[in-house]
Amino acid sequence: MDTVAARASRKLVALDRTECLQLLATVPVGRLIFTEGALPTVKIMNFMLAGDLIVLRTAPGTAAARKAAGSVVAFEADALEAATSSGWSVTVTGWAELVTDENASATYGALALAPWAPGDRRQFITIRTDVVRGQRIPPG
Repeated sequence: MDTVAARASRKLVALDRTECLQLLATVPVGRLIFTEGALPTVKIMNFMLAGDLIVLRTAPGTAAARKAAGSVVAFEADALEAATSSGWSVTVTGWAELVTDENASATYGALALAPWAPGDRRQFITIRTDVVRGQRIPPG
C-alpha cells in the first residue's frame, strides 16, 4: 500500500478526558482563544495544569487579562509529528478567571511556570476544564 493510501485508511481516535489532561501536562505551550471586539483572537501562551485548572501567566493589562478573564474561552494544545503525519490535539472550553486572591497568586507563583515573554508577568489567569475534547492520529 502506498503512503497516500495508507494515510487515507487511518482513523482519528477520540481521547477521553483523563488522557486529554495527561497529554496537556506534557507540553508547555498552547493557544488561548477568546473574543476581542467581537472577533476571534488567538494568543500563544505557556501554561501549566494545576489539578483540573489551566494556569496562564501574563502581564497585568494584556488582552488576555482584560478580555479573556471573566468569559468562556477555549484553550488548545497539541503535539504533531510532521515526518509521520501523526500527533494529538486537545481543546478545553471553560470559564477563565483573573486570579485576584493573594494566596492563590502565591500558590501559582510557586509553580514551575516561568514566563517566556519578557516583562512583568505577575498576573495569573485560570481556565476551568469544563469541556475537554481531544483526538489523536496515529502514524501511518
